Amino acid sequence: MSRVIRRLRSEDCAVISSSFGAIGWNKPTSQYEAYLREQDAGARVVFVAECDGVFAGYGCVLWESTYQPFRDAGIPEIVDLNVLTQFRRIRIASSIMDAAEAEIVQRALKERAPGTVIAGIAVGLYPDYGPAQRMYVRRGYVPDGRGVSYDGRVLAPLEATVNDDALNLHLTRTLLA
Repeated sequence: MSRVIRRLRSEDCAVISSSFGAIGWNKPTSQYEAYLREQDAGARVVFVAECDGVFAGYGCVLWESTYQPFRDAGIPEIVDLNVLTQFRRIRIASSIMDAAEAEIVQRALKERAPGTVIAGIAVGLYPDYGPAQRMYVRRGYVPDGRGVSYDGRVLAPLEATVNDDALNLHLTRTLLA
């Protein structure tokens, strides 16, 4: 099986949307068109995975995180990592993560002198996120120490919330020290 990880192109937008639509996920073409504009502007990089020429998944690096602690520290965040069901468990997500982490290191080395390079990522907390939680830990990501956040806002002790996609644990990994 040949695997390719490449940058998002305009012709990918409708393919990605329809591929996820086929499994019941609402991911409109306009989302990927916006991602493409952000990529062209240098705010985001979108990595598209293909297996034997067929779309398999994608993930992004957001250079300015929407999570305030990462943004304040200048930590880029790997976001919106999604792999189609039929392509799971064959290391597609890991290949996208490899590309994202390499891009973070490459940009850091280009923009400044070598030093510590950190990547951030957030993961949901209900069982559907179990495989992602395990993969991030195996890759060396650790909690950022702030507890959980809801929609990017760190929750206060004893604050009630709902366990949906907006409830996250933020993790970091040192890529280069």
